[in-house]
Amino acid sequence: MNRIGILSDTHGHHDDMIAHNLALCDEIWHMGDIGNIEMLDTYQAIKPLRAVYGNIDGQELRKALPLKRRFIYEEFEVLMVHIGGYPGNYDKSLRNEIRQNPPDIFLSGHSHILKIIPDNKLNLLHINPGSAGKYGLHKIRTMVIFELEKKKILDVKVIELGLRGVI
Repeated sequence: MNRIGILSDTHGHHDDMIAHNLALCDEIWHMGDIGNIEMLDTYQAIKPLRAVYGNIDGQELRKALPLKRRFIYEEFEVLMVHIGGYPGNYDKSLRNEIRQNPPDIFLSGHSHILKIIPDNKLNLLHINPGSAGKYGLHKIRTMVIFELEKKKILDVKVIELGLRGVI
């Protein structure tokens, strides 16, 4: 069984709550808008990291990370991207790919809105972990932790990291 910490839209912010929760995980998956190369180094120092760059990430992060990442993990096909939409309203840049070859798990960020939605038509689970950073319109900073084991998703938890304006 592997515990995965999923976050997005940190915008250069890292704190003890994020670090504590990520330390409990086996891997970190970040859906972009990391903020700067130092934050990438911070996450890589905690646990193995899989990440994509987001729309606010500069050239250093864009050179270090892909725009989109698709991989197999614990028998799940995972697709991660920063701007991806959600079931019923996938981003037009991904719509055909998701419909023609749906992943088991589709992860995105960008909206700062926490969403965990099954797409029953395509038999996939969509997760947007919200925003763990302090910038944006969200009120509560969030991340998601879940466990994957041989084609089973177990123990999905939404972690509230506190109010956006309070550290």
